[in-house]
Amino acid sequence: MDTISIIFIALGLAMDAFAVSITAGLTIEKNHLQHAFRIALYFGVFQAVMPLFGWLLASSFSDFIGSFQKYVAFVILTAIGIKMIADSRKPCSIKNDFSSHKTLLLLAIATSIDAFATGVSFQLVHLRIIQPVIIIGIVTFCTSIIGVYAGKISGCLLRNYADVFGGVILIGIAVKMVLKT
Repeated sequence: MDTISIIFIALGLAMDAFAVSITAGLTIEKNHLQHAFRIALYFGVFQAVMPLFGWLLASSFSDFIGSFQKYVAFVILTAIGIKMIADSRKPCSIKNDFSSHKTLLLLAIATSIDAFATGVSFQLVHLRIIQPVIIIGIVTFCTSIIGVYAGKISGCLLRNYADVFGGVILIGIAVKMVLKT
């Protein structure tokens, strides 16, 4: 898999964190930079670490799957993409205290489950994990900071589009993997 594809996967995965960051931006009253940095750090670290965990887990069963590996990766990425698109239709509600470390930890875990599954697919297509981990972490960190500020300006409308965009990217990458021989 080339670097451009990894960047697009990172953008797709970062859209969940971006959407939550937009919602956080709606609620933050002061110290935007401090809150934006903390939110971005949580999301960036978890989005980077979870693919590594998925990759390590998949390394134990990738030989078992054998010749079906790229199709399993296709199914995983497509399912994540469809879920993101479906989630974009949910109403925007703000119930969380985004200044709480506990809340940020739970949100970082929740938004990075997709990254875990993507790590599994990386192992299935025999991709070395270091470059994707770094790219995913940096892209998520940057998009989360942007999301906090975008949320302050635009509100919930942008959040839904971010989920659709991310879902379409992941489905596109999945199709590209299957079509590539």
